[in-house]
Amino acid sequence: MAGLNDGSSLRINVIFKLNGARMLKVRKVVIPVAGLGTRLLPASKAIPKEMMPVVDKPVIQYVIEESIAAGIKEIILVTRSGKSAIEDHFDSNYELEKELARKNKLDVLAMIQHIVPFDVSIVSVRQHEAKGLGHAVSCAASLIGDEPFAVILPDVLINNSGQQGVDLARMVAAFECDLAPQIMVGDVPLEDVQLYGIVDCGGVQPKSGSSVAIKRLVEKPSQEQAPSTMAVIGRYILPARIMALLAEGKAGAGGEIQLTDAIDALLLEQQVQAYRMQGASYDCGDKLGYVKANIAYGLQHDEIGADLNLFLKTLG
Repeated sequence: MAGLNDGSSLRINVIFKLNGARMLKVRKVVIPVAGLGTRLLPASKAIPKEMMPVVDKPVIQYVIEESIAAGIKEIILVTRSGKSAIEDHFDSNYELEKELARKNKLDVLAMIQHIVPFDVSIVSVRQHEAKGLGHAVSCAASLIGDEPFAVILPDVLINNSGQQGVDLARMVAAFECDLAPQIMVGDVPLEDVQLYGIVDCGGVQPKSGSSVAIKRLVEKPSQEQAPSTMAVIGRYILPARIMALLAEGKAGAGGEIQLTDAIDALLLEQQVQAYRMQGASYDCGDKLGYVKANIAYGLQHDEIGADLNLFLKTLG
């Protein structure tokens, strides 16, 4: 017993705490879908931008499939009035299912009945005012509780076709390993840095599929002020602590509650890491990005990929 008084008890306690901490699992994702989609007007005037199709599935379905592939099965949509089509898409449709069964279109019936697995839950909360991304995330605070969680911006699709697993799963694994919050980044041209949040990693470039510590975040810097060309892409793994920081924070750029400001505050308390994605990203909230996504996913589609490739070659 004498050994327990010379530091052994402290070591045992530390090991116990670390083991307990590492049991934290990322089980929930917050997906803000309350935006107006003004960059896609007039197409998004009556259709939620998240329901715009990329080949044969709406954008939001790709995002939720990405979450499921990362082992996340509790989906929280932060929504508003006029977005019921999103919830309807993931609900059952008795009339349609009955008609498909009557016509013996069983393959199509099975497809719409299994848009999400039965063990995945999708719930929604309302953002009653458009007060920024940080405010949208904070609307889910009561559903997050004291658990870590992911945040996905549904405008952005991450295409990991041909790769082993999805980037989001690697971010989850990195967080669960050492509890360092993860922010997905990707390289952008220097002339585009003013469009993004840019990370400063002290001159260190993370390798594709790996994470390094962030020193600071700079929101939409000029080319001269940009500390790097590594831009935040729209995927985050965050601790529950971020909800308290959002609640304490003041309105930032544009008079809105900014998630970036809360992450800056978190950096004062603990290490936050930049995870460099392996896949390709497509901004489906932008007209050109949306068309690029349709081409990329169309070329990968089993039914139309080969014919689309032939067609594109005719355009010279």
